[in-house]
Amino acid sequence: MPNYEKTGVLSKKDLKLPSKKQLERGVAVIECVQGIPCNPCVDSCPVNAISMKDINALPIADYDKCTGCGKCIGICPGLAIFLIKIKDNRALITLQYEFLPIPEVGSKVKALDREGNVVDNAIVKRVVKKGKTMVITVEASEDLAMDIRNIRVNS
Repeated sequence: MPNYEKTGVLSKKDLKLPSKKQLERGVAVIECVQGIPCNPCVDSCPVNAISMKDINALPIADYDKCTGCGKCIGICPGLAIFLIKIKDNRALITLQYEFLPIPEVGSKVKALDREGNVVDNAIVKRVVKKGKTMVITVEASEDLAMDIRNIRVNS
């Protein structure tokens, strides 16, 4: 039994992680664990880097094919895809954000791990609306690239 089935929270041990070289290029990391009929990420990928054995299978990212375009992020109904890019010893983490207020580019936010704990201060680098969903890119410490999965706007 995977650890997340006991705790309700994914850990890095539960994931197939990209290599440092792949992270330097920027790749979509999928943290989907629900085998339900859902495949918008597969349909949105212009380079076929996301695949599924069938409609109920978990999506799998091919990090060698992924170009880091991020089209899959805003379309995922489960908020389970993150674009991670390492640049100049810093991490750029792109994620869906469905809370108010929407942070502004340049603002400082709290970077949260999968359990909602503050693990770093981050700077908002990009804010884009994809359909009805906001997609936010933050810059944080490189060593937390695979840990940061949400943000909290400073009040």
